[in-house]
Amino acid sequence: MNLEAYARTDAGPARETNEDSMLVDLENQLFIIADGMGGCASGEVASAMAVDALQRILVSEQEDPDQTRLVRNDEYMERSDELRELLRYGMNQASIAIRKHMELNPETRGMGTTVVVLVFESDRAHVAHVGDSRAYLVRDGRLNPLTRDHTVVQQEIDAGRLTPELARLVPHKHILTQSVGFHGPVEPDTSTRVLNHGDLFIMCSDGLTDVMDDADILRVSTQNPPDMVADALVEEALAKGTNDNVTAVVVSCLQ
Repeated sequence: MNLEAYARTDAGPARETNEDSMLVDLENQLFIIADGMGGCASGEVASAMAVDALQRILVSEQEDPDQTRLVRNDEYMERSDELRELLRYGMNQASIAIRKHMELNPETRGMGTTVVVLVFESDRAHVAHVGDSRAYLVRDGRLNPLTRDHTVVQQEIDAGRLTPELARLVPHKHILTQSVGFHGPVEPDTSTRVLNHGDLFIMCSDGLTDVMDDADILRVSTQNPPDMVADALVEEALAKGTNDNVTAVVVSCLQ
């Protein structure tokens, strides 16, 4: 499958630094967004470390498939299962690296990061995430969420104690139940999708979804050509008054 990718990140109007990190690697068909937390420079460090660790692990595996032996539980594991397991492994290696950094640099203790990863191989897309950065698939005019937030608020929604509409208003909506680094070992959610020509994948940090709901994201994605969607999403999030860093990566599967 031939891919095109576009990205935009902005510190936003209220933050001195941009703690979001991203990777757009078309050669290896690997795309990552990490939204750091921890204050000062710590969040920026955590997100950059996570992106670097995942890129190193995932790209080296594609160059040398025997690397998967590090994480295989079954010699006959299917390729999709291999990649999902490798994504779990990479997330946890990133978490270990961040925690070691905190031990050596006490001023950074408490830092961590969300991570959402999208990797393509042949006719499939593999998604993994920890935290509340998100991935979506636009197909046949519909927006399909590919991730589910790892937050206390999402747990309340799942339990039926809170509606999605009210969840956008509660003050503790960003309390994470999983993050890379701060929470130690993680269990990322992973999934695999068979690709269709014309698919449009969108990845974003919560600076975008704080102020834009699914209907907004679908409208912007379908009213703009693929090469303008990332810019248009970030511009609308800024216009709607986001107070956070905001990042969008858009990957188009060519017709």
